[in-house]
Amino acid sequence: MTETPRELRVGQVGYAFMGAAHSQAWRTAPAFFDLPLTPRLRALCGRDAAAARAVADRFGWESVETDWHALVERDDIDVVDICTPGSTHAEIAVAALRAGKHVLCEKPLANTVDEAELMAGVAAEAAQDGVFAMVGFTYRRTPALSLARRLVEEGRLGTIRHIRAQYLQDWLVDPDSPLTWRLDKSLAGSGALGDIGAHIVDAAQFVTGARISAVSGVLQTFVDTRPVAGDHGTLGGTGSAAAERGPVTVDDATAFTARFDNGALGVFEATRFATGRKNALRIEVSGSGGALAFDFEEMNVLHLYDASDSAETAGFRRIVVTEPTHPYVAAWWPAGHGLGYEHGFTHQVVDLVKAIAAGEQPRPSFADGLAVQRVLAAVEASSEDDSRQQKVPHEGEAP
Repeated sequence: MTETPRELRVGQVGYAFMGAAHSQAWRTAPAFFDLPLTPRLRALCGRDAAAARAVADRFGWESVETDWHALVERDDIDVVDICTPGSTHAEIAVAALRAGKHVLCEKPLANTVDEAELMAGVAAEAAQDGVFAMVGFTYRRTPALSLARRLVEEGRLGTIRHIRAQYLQDWLVDPDSPLTWRLDKSLAGSGALGDIGAHIVDAAQFVTGARISAVSGVLQTFVDTRPVAGDHGTLGGTGSAAAERGPVTVDDATAFTARFDNGALGVFEATRFATGRKNALRIEVSGSGGALAFDFEEMNVLHLYDASDSAETAGFRRIVVTEPTHPYVAAWWPAGHGLGYEHGFTHQVVDLVKAIAAGEQPRPSFADGLAVQRVLAAVEASSEDDSRQQKVPHEGEAP
């Protein structure tokens, strides 16, 4: 008789957008993947007991807590999954790690470099005792992006020279969309820079294996007040122009250039004002031997250019990343049947569970999250320093 895998008892803090995505992942992973530990959904935590209970019943969580301290202190919890605004990450993660719980924390790791350094330091100490922490950059686990990393590692692109990365959304184009917590710097830390810019920073470093060493950037807020919704509202929706308005204290968009430690040059853009773009996370990598391009709005496709091809037939090759030989794909559907947004979260659970069972540090680690946080802080500092910007004189103006 096959031995039943041991359990990994999960406690999750947060039940909204990310909380639902993580809940589905914990529930789905063991149904498709052969895991060394079986996730058990022990407790879901949220301040609103009724709302938390409704989500818990929907996804199969066994109990509900309204105070994360109580969740962390429970003896029947092995891993704490943090799906809350960035302002709470450091306190919850540090407490959980010091209580001997493994931690999965949503990105960006924290709201400041100081918080991220604290979290990474505590995680490094905990790892010495076999307690591990991981930050949730789920786009790494899109099969096409994982394949892109594999191709770079194999040397298919030669020497990497250019990295171009964009994350384009348009959910804030309407100036009367309501004020949400994502637009409050005290809760979110930053706007497009941290919310979606963090993803493309991590994706670029993940795919290329190189680290950003210097940046020069700008931040822009296009709409500085928005209608106030109860408790900062929720993502999306349309408010009334006549409603009470509150200040937007984060950036709406960012653009920056970057130098990588391997000598490559990078260009990055993250915005929630790209009219018509819904979730376009794009990355293009150019090297001496070829290039690759990816767009999450066509997430099952990777484009590959081989510079050794004959000029007569050279061109980007469209690879449909749905074959069993592609990363993660074999566990799902027959070849040719695509995956979706939610699958990255399931793959995240799979990798975390396997690493914990093996006693190995899961990636991306809190140290990786700290590296991204330092890039974000450098972009923000660059934007605030006007002396670093070279003015372009208009006709009739002195240079």
